[in-house]
Amino acid sequence: MSIKTKTIFSCQTCGFQSPKWLGKCPDCNTWNAFVEEDYQPINPKIKERVISLYKDTPVLLKDVQENDSSRIKIGIDELDRVLGGGIVRGSVVLIGGDPGIGKSTLSLQISNQLAGKGHTVLYVSSEESVIQTKMRAKRLGTGIKEGDLYIVNQVDLSCILEYIKKIKPHLVIIDSIQVIFEPSISSSAGSVSQVRECAGLLTQLAKTTGIPIFIIGHVTKEGMIAGPRVLEHIVDTVLYFEGDRFAVYRILRAVKNRFGSTNEIGVFEMTSSGLKEVRNPSEIFLSERPKQASGSVVVPIMEGSRPVLVEIQALVAKSSFGYAQRRAQGFDSNRLSLLVAVLEKRIGLSLENEDIFVNVAGGIKIEDPAADLAVAVAVASSFLEKLVIDQAVVLGEVGLGGELRGTTQVALRINEAAKLGFKHAIIPKNNTKGLDYKKDLIELSAASVLKEALDIALRG
Repeated sequence: MSIKTKTIFSCQTCGFQSPKWLGKCPDCNTWNAFVEEDYQPINPKIKERVISLYKDTPVLLKDVQENDSSRIKIGIDELDRVLGGGIVRGSVVLIGGDPGIGKSTLSLQISNQLAGKGHTVLYVSSEESVIQTKMRAKRLGTGIKEGDLYIVNQVDLSCILEYIKKIKPHLVIIDSIQVIFEPSISSSAGSVSQVRECAGLLTQLAKTTGIPIFIIGHVTKEGMIAGPRVLEHIVDTVLYFEGDRFAVYRILRAVKNRFGSTNEIGVFEMTSSGLKEVRNPSEIFLSERPKQASGSVVVPIMEGSRPVLVEIQALVAKSSFGYAQRRAQGFDSNRLSLLVAVLEKRIGLSLENEDIFVNVAGGIKIEDPAADLAVAVAVASSFLEKLVIDQAVVLGEVGLGGELRGTTQVALRINEAAKLGFKHAIIPKNNTKGLDYKKDLIELSAASVLKEALDIALRG
């Protein structure tokens, strides 16, 4: 029986399908996102072949037993932390990031680590030949460990499914999903239909066989995963590489994780021998901090369960135009405008004709409200040309009334600052009750309002 081909229009953002072209997507409200495709429903025999790999039956939830074998430890601690403790069997992980930032490098290192531990790995290099992949592995300089690491250059999903059925690997890596295609679908590789159907079949395979699958995805100019948004909904975990491709450090962040926290980050350093873990990110972010410079403040933020010390830099300069600029890199611009308004209203600083620029050193992005006070102190320090007291950290949330609100896990933040040699900490007064910290290593100063904190921080 032949399967008829029909013409449909698919939204490139969310995957919504329509029988006719629409200027605005009714699902995601994106303009001019519909493309025409010749769509052919997937051959039922293909789905039947995937399901036949392993047939599952319903079980009682109370009878399901979880043990240590439910996760596979990679051996790369930063990645294991972001994943929630290792790779969950049967999970699908999507890795995105700018070209050249290290997605394929990390995938090859994962393959190498697991193969060295006795696991069978299938690496589907759809964009590189087998020889090119071998050359890239040698350039990493880590050496290719002995083990069952299979490399194949293939873009036909039906062939890839046959390889998986034959080899029965413990891990499959697809590099990348945008060039994989299913022959039963008439549209070209990378189209909305192809990406959606291929991801769906791979996810079904992972769930029924228990084989974890890593999928590498291209990104758009806006930095989002290319293809339909439904791709991110299908998979279990979405990891993004952050940072400049020309910079040394990379930050791996989980924006979705069904098996762990989405607040954890992994910090890596790109070297000639591949990605290396950064065990203490605080030292890296503070290594080039300027001495005797106004507008520089250190704040301990929380990234998941880990305290990280970062430097916040502020520059306040006379505006050359009629409208003063408020720009932030690594910090919410709207939050910056709010803090500037508090400084003007509650402290009396005349900032209406000043350009204000805030930067979080090291390329990290801050969402922790505990950084409010540090940003306010940095802006005031730069405007007044006063230095912040030496070897001090600042933390606390600032309210619209100029009050300082308490934050979470203060003891953990302060103790981390003490380990790195800081001698002073300025915190909200509400956080001093029952605080367990290293009193012999660091001194505390408590403030209830923003003006008190500024008087303490800029008293030098």
